[in-house]
Amino acid sequence: MAINAQEISALIKQQIENFQPNFDVTETGVVTYIGDGIARAHGLDNAMSGELLIFENGSYGMAQNLESTDVGIIILGDFTDIREGDTIRRTGKIMEVPVGDALIGRVVDPLGRPVDGLGEVKTDKTRPVETPAPGVMQRKSVSEPLQTGLKAIDALVPIGRGQRELIIGDRQTGKTSIAIDAILNQKGQDMICIYVAIGQKESTVRTQVETLRQYGALDYTIVVTASASQPSPLLFLAPYAGVAMAEEFMYNGKHVLIVYDDLSKQAVAYRELSLLLRRPPGREAFPGDVFYLHSRLLERSAKVSDELGGGSITALPFIETQAGDISAYIATNVISITDGQIFLSDSLFNGGVRPAIDAGSSVSRVGGSAQIKAMKKVAGTLRIDLASYRELEAFTKFGSDLDAATQAKLNRGRRTVEVLKQPVHEPLPVEKQVVILYALTHGFLDSVPVDDILRFEAELFDYFDAHHEGIYETIRRTKDLPEEAALDAAITEFINQSSFK
Repeated sequence: MAINAQEISALIKQQIENFQPNFDVTETGVVTYIGDGIARAHGLDNAMSGELLIFENGSYGMAQNLESTDVGIIILGDFTDIREGDTIRRTGKIMEVPVGDALIGRVVDPLGRPVDGLGEVKTDKTRPVETPAPGVMQRKSVSEPLQTGLKAIDALVPIGRGQRELIIGDRQTGKTSIAIDAILNQKGQDMICIYVAIGQKESTVRTQVETLRQYGALDYTIVVTASASQPSPLLFLAPYAGVAMAEEFMYNGKHVLIVYDDLSKQAVAYRELSLLLRRPPGREAFPGDVFYLHSRLLERSAKVSDELGGGSITALPFIETQAGDISAYIATNVISITDGQIFLSDSLFNGGVRPAIDAGSSVSRVGGSAQIKAMKKVAGTLRIDLASYRELEAFTKFGSDLDAATQAKLNRGRRTVEVLKQPVHEPLPVEKQVVILYALTHGFLDSVPVDDILRFEAELFDYFDAHHEGIYETIRRTKDLPEEAALDAAITEFINQSSFK
């Protein structure tokens, strides 16, 4: 068979014309150091701050320190089989997490990977973990209340949608219970909740998840967990991952409640990372930017303007104090960035006052604008009553004789403390809170023995449920008190037919 040179030539020309160069160019580097959750790599000259990098073993890393000779990387995952000399490559993408409705009801790690055994999270939407907070003109002032269902909070330190209210106190004073109750109370309120557990025991997180599931709250909640056994980069990242998930809902006009439990552990994890990255230490060995660590996180909580959808993120950050010292470094930092704080007292908790909220040290800088009119009217004098009771209580320990006015103040104070007590995981709707606080401030409880206050409250609610549902409905609909005469008559009617007459 004769070879036709022209045919071969034509074929080669055709192949050259149709040739499509298909280069896959990735910038790679070499790992020069590996430590506890930290790596250094040489050769990634164009890496961006916060960029996602991939190691040879498939683990992800995030560029943190960009230096003249190498890049400091925090490792997000297993680092035990990464070796010096391994290759590492850039992805060209800033660190991001999956977001969207598919995450609701799931328990995920800070990278958005499910840890609840229910299969993969089916979403194609992602958001970067670090984004600028909404600007001054993109925000609205806080005006809608966020009801926690806890009388002591909704009456004394009200929280509004878009607010950042710090929960601060020693360990084992009921901080997490307050957050869980606030989440339980959002049922039917068109609110999505995100619970970020930072550095907690996995058994503790499991207990909280089961509590949420038991009360039907997991249907509108995302749990992000970076447990105590995880490397510190994941603990550092967890709150940012949580707020990125929250922003997806906020910018779609929805309302979100996010709980950071707790930021003390995040600060400790960040200190560990910074020291391993050889950043210069400052006070208490924390790096110089530890304030910025929390401010750039909490500033992302806001009530955004109608042009941006009118959604909101309400943040409840936690700080754990040592022996009630609220003047510690991290505590004062976070107090200065938030719109108030709820201080939980060790002595009140041990004295049986639960929730153990210290009304004197707690404050909401949004205040009355986050309360409905009815609550404002019944809770107006409550804080002063409580403060003067605490003051008088200290004097009575000296055993001096008391005049009638002082005795009356003390009696009212004891009943106020008793009314503000509440069992765990039993949040109250706002209309029931208003009714019992009205009864308290208008003297209906003054003759009820202190030990019977909680029984009085339960029976009063049952009576109103059966005979005066219209009063509850009026408070729900108008957000204001019904006619005082009607309310007085209903409470008097209950007292006359009860054992408290």
